[in-house]
Amino acid sequence: MVPKRDEAEARTAPRPEHANEETEVGSYFIANYPPFSFWTEEHLGAVEEVLSRPPAPGVPLGLYLHIPFCRKRCKFCYFRVYTEKNAREIESYVSALAGEVAHYGRYPAFSERPLRFVYFGGGTPSFLSPRQLLFLVERLRGTVAWDGAEEVTFECEPGTLSQSKVEALKEIGVTRVSLGVENFDDAILRENGRAHESAEIYQAYEWIQSAGFRNLNIDLIAGMVGETQENWDACIRKTIELAPDSVTIYQMELPYNTVYSREIMIEGHPVKVAGWEQKRAWVGEAFEELQRAGYRTSSGYTVVKQGADSFSYRDNLWHGADMLGAGVASFSFVGGVHFQNRDRIEEYVADVEKGNLPLQRALPVGDKERLIRELILQMKLGSFDLQYFREKFRRDVMREFQPVFERLKSKGYLDWEGDRVVLSRQGLLRVDTLLPSFFLPEHRDARYT
Repeated sequence: MVPKRDEAEARTAPRPEHANEETEVGSYFIANYPPFSFWTEEHLGAVEEVLSRPPAPGVPLGLYLHIPFCRKRCKFCYFRVYTEKNAREIESYVSALAGEVAHYGRYPAFSERPLRFVYFGGGTPSFLSPRQLLFLVERLRGTVAWDGAEEVTFECEPGTLSQSKVEALKEIGVTRVSLGVENFDDAILRENGRAHESAEIYQAYEWIQSAGFRNLNIDLIAGMVGETQENWDACIRKTIELAPDSVTIYQMELPYNTVYSREIMIEGHPVKVAGWEQKRAWVGEAFEELQRAGYRTSSGYTVVKQGADSFSYRDNLWHGADMLGAGVASFSFVGGVHFQNRDRIEEYVADVEKGNLPLQRALPVGDKERLIRELILQMKLGSFDLQYFREKFRRDVMREFQPVFERLKSKGYLDWEGDRVVLSRQGLLRVDTLLPSFFLPEHRDARYT
């Protein structure tokens, strides 16, 4: 669920529910709507227009900050990341990132507007040194403050952490740490190109837990290359033993522009990734075990401890909040306009240093597209309220999409009673494959990015 896909990937249409059960090269995860391929340079004028207007009353605002640096590139990664930048180049980027946010702060759409959530994503935000991180936050606080934010999330790779860095995260107001564990087996981590090993997971976890963050999340990936039933069972057991506040589990996919996808398509090397049925089974088993350990299902990817906070970033964004995405290749949504930054770091930094917004493409959307966007994103939560859409959009979602709902009900993927629509476990485990059925006709078979 991270808003910074690589423009270089020539991804095809999202994978439909009836697609081949083998894991093939192509799209699976749906992060937004309409598809990114419909965003164009010709629409950039709409960005200036929406930024020059005051925000609609009551619409929350979030800030996403993209840190595109990593120790190494994972073989399944398709995000805009850099692994060979030196300290001077990183500091230049950090300065540009703060400069971009300051530029937006001069527009009526953002001026003196409180932040509901902040999200440091990547890449690897924890790649920054404590000094670089504190410098970035000091610069940002000249424009924005998040003391009153519901949530400040920071993504971490275990091997990049130190006790002093964790203390710096606490100092800048981070409330939720998301630790990219992915797997506990060193051989699988190495095969998939991860930079860390299992010993670093436990050391990082101890530092984070001792610091007393409000929420600690662990990320896992079901179906990494080399995964076995025995090892997956062990991963879930070790996760339960650590007892994080929440666990997010993604199903391994092979988008274009990954090392693995290139090995398959260009070099002809076989890459054995578990099929979709197997991955759904593994995620389903994990959810069942975690529920027995006191967690509840929070979305198609996440379980949280009973009584723990949910995700402000996700819940606000999926209910139509504005979000400014700052940094190279980042995506924004403000006042009904989608826009994306330049996807090359040199061009991004140069634009900001010239005093320009570093924009690449945009798309203004109407009420119908906004309704569909919120509908498909809220389906990922596992349930949604029809009354919400009647009140916000003055539209009857069930009537407009009744053939789709009836078909999904006949397959056992969802059901409804009154205004409440609830996905079954099998529907939730394959939710991304169900969503294209709700797209407008012109968007259904289009290239996604």
